[in-house]
Amino acid sequence: MHNAAESYWRKRLHTIIFEADTKAGKTFDLILISCILMSVIVVMLDSITALNDNYGRLFTGLEWFFTIIFSIEYILRILSVKKPSGYMLSFFGIIDFLAVVPTSLSLFFPGSQFLIVIRLLRVLRIFRVLKLAQYLNKSIVLLRALKASRRKIIVFLFFILTIVSIMGAVMHLVEGGENGFNNIPRSMYWAIVTLTTVGYGDISPQTPLGQTIASLIMILGYAIIAVPTGIVTTEMAKLSGKTNTQSCPVCSAEGHDNDAVYCKYCGSKL
Repeated sequence: MHNAAESYWRKRLHTIIFEADTKAGKTFDLILISCILMSVIVVMLDSITALNDNYGRLFTGLEWFFTIIFSIEYILRILSVKKPSGYMLSFFGIIDFLAVVPTSLSLFFPGSQFLIVIRLLRVLRIFRVLKLAQYLNKSIVLLRALKASRRKIIVFLFFILTIVSIMGAVMHLVEGGENGFNNIPRSMYWAIVTLTTVGYGDISPQTPLGQTIASLIMILGYAIIAVPTGIVTTEMAKLSGKTNTQSCPVCSAEGHDNDAVYCKYCGSKL
């Protein structure tokens, strides 16, 4: 009897907190999003010196008020799933945790309360509330593509690091300290800025050979930009099929196929 009652309230709590398809769930999410926006507005106003001087205590009180609300909500989310670690280590689980940390950190590190703007990431739940599933589905596909292509991207980054190291050493040798290339790390910084076509201009080659090398790096930069895009696009093309925003009652994972009966991550029944 006890297990049945516990199972009922956990399922009910999970429906309200995680499922935006129900009236109670939608209401909960709308209230939550309103609190998130108000808490961020309070932090922004608190950063204005004139307002902080006059209403500092009020802002601090409101910050703690919202932090307590989000802390209670975070605990309820943990209690509503059968596998708390699945939720806690998920994307939204980490964001929910980070949403309550800054205010507490401000007791030891003054100014860290301004990191509360991280709470804006929680507004991503509005995609679920407003039934914008097609946009959320695309983000899920993108995340999967990034995860699938991570090894290729890591190899690509090592390749870029190798080029930057070589070009930095060459430019240090060609230009020397008199032209701002005082050492190899500083020359590598210039190579990164040039390769990414940012071009701050704080360091620039002065010799004809250095300018020629810089031109080659710039052209190479345009070609390199397309590489990670191609890698991710290829993986996205492989990920076919439609998904929904249904949340697993055990691990809280989303992005299941529309006809899924079991969670693709933990195998629990949806």
